[in-house]
Amino acid sequence: MLRIGIVGLPNIGKSTLFNALTRQRAPVANFPFTTVDPNVGVVTVPDDRLEKLAALSQSERGVPTTVEFVDIAGLAKGAHAGEGLGNQFLAHIREADAIAEVVRFFPDPDVIHVAGKVNPAGDAETIETELALADLQTVEKMAEHAARDAKNGEAAAVRRAEALTKLRNALADGQPARTTHLSPQEAESVRDVQLLTRKPMLYVANLDENQIRAPDEILREFAQRFHPVIPLSVKIEQELIELPPDDRHALLAEYGLDHSGLEDFIRAAYELLDLITFFTTGPKETRAWTVTKGATASEAAGKIHSDFQRGFIRAETISWKTLIDTGSYTTARELGLVRDEGKEYVVQDGDVFIFKTNV
Repeated sequence: MLRIGIVGLPNIGKSTLFNALTRQRAPVANFPFTTVDPNVGVVTVPDDRLEKLAALSQSERGVPTTVEFVDIAGLAKGAHAGEGLGNQFLAHIREADAIAEVVRFFPDPDVIHVAGKVNPAGDAETIETELALADLQTVEKMAEHAARDAKNGEAAAVRRAEALTKLRNALADGQPARTTHLSPQEAESVRDVQLLTRKPMLYVANLDENQIRAPDEILREFAQRFHPVIPLSVKIEQELIELPPDDRHALLAEYGLDHSGLEDFIRAAYELLDLITFFTTGPKETRAWTVTKGATASEAAGKIHSDFQRGFIRAETISWKTLIDTGSYTTARELGLVRDEGKEYVVQDGDVFIFKTNV
């Protein structure tokens, strides 16, 4: 399962957000480093398409796709040198596939800020700097070894040395590794180099009850430098999960909201990992499946069972929207809307498949 690490400075709402996401009870307190060992939870990705397809097929159950979130210890300035829980923090981030950084925007004199004042851009810069410095330490050591290996003139060794030099120069200039342009061959040569700043990243703006009413105005300057940004009020989200559904709608309306910010966050995290969803549907079950953007039909079949990929013949394919609009597979087939696709067909988000195999 793909994993997203929730990070940020201490005491900015990470664990409260994690609790709202996962309906867990990770410790929350008004002092730094409440979280030491990471908390892990599996979260359902909201998708209205699943319910509509399940209703069409009169399925006994619907099975959504999921993403794993990890609440990681708060970062202190100097983490790259081991300050605070720096070594643990950085090790846990390396295990994540992507990063969601919680940034404090809410003013509250009763909630301690480790820097003494609320400064969203400054907080984001602190984490960006610590991750880049940790990566720079890693790359400098590797670049030295690669330069020695490249002296023999072997093409693969030269490519690796050049790629590591590009990464080192970018990091030394304060740029995250993800912004470094590498050719496909160079990228392949350093695929084993697990850098923190090469991971996809999004920002979660933790707003108070007043700020959430006009988030665009609050986030305008910040979002010019740090993006994508998802606005939500962790405090409101925590209140929502403790209410019955009817009361949730009333609370959201009170703040001028029509849905939970967690839904936007979960979807954005899913997209951050470059994931798309395909479906299988029938009387027994309608299920959402996850593949990486660009995956082929045979790879999608392999998500269901490895034998399906090995014995793949073809995939009966239709867009979920087309299937819903026509009302049934029977009608869709009569209208010629169900296509036969081969193993190299590139999966589109929302495709509905019936896989034909020789298994």
